[in-house]
Amino acid sequence: MIRLAIPKGRLGDAVADLLRRSGHDCAGLRNGSRRLAFTMGDIEAILVKPSDIAVYVEHGAADIGVAGKDVLMEDEPDVFELMDLGFGVCRMVAAAPAGFADDPSRVLRVASKYPRVAGEHFARKNRAAEVITLHGSIELAPLVGLSDVIVDIVETGTTLRENGLEVLEEIAPLSARLIANRSRYHFIRTEIERLTDSWRTRP
Repeated sequence: MIRLAIPKGRLGDAVADLLRRSGHDCAGLRNGSRRLAFTMGDIEAILVKPSDIAVYVEHGAADIGVAGKDVLMEDEPDVFELMDLGFGVCRMVAAAPAGFADDPSRVLRVASKYPRVAGEHFARKNRAAEVITLHGSIELAPLVGLSDVIVDIVETGTTLRENGLEVLEEIAPLSARLIANRSRYHFIRTEIERLTDSWRTRP
């Protein structure tokens, strides 16, 4: 039996659709229950906070899981990234108030939920930056003078525009990825490939 870590929320709904394609009964995932573990034939599904998926997989509490590329970039877990699932599509961007002009003579203040990604991005550009870690309302930071720019994920850009911000540059495209525990993968590779093949071929 494969233990699959499924993210709660919208990504989890998309995973349920994939499981349905492979003939699994996903009613338990969609009935409003507060249960966190379900058995569906040859799969044991566990429902996990999206930011924790890679932790469960890396430490072997789950064999495989579905994680956002943003989490994988930020946390750099020691897992196999097996497959781009093609949903949860968005972008990691740097954004600032409309009309922002960078002053290279001073340290750039950057607010982000993704301090590793933000720091490495500006380091690659040889731009001195102070990264300020926040956990919510990132768009507010430049509006109140906490930061000059932000690094965050955007889907449509509506929230940026409504707060007077605009994209300066795209850092990376993002989507949901199937990941696997490195040790377990070698033992259940055939079962994992059988499952993912069914996702690719069924309507």
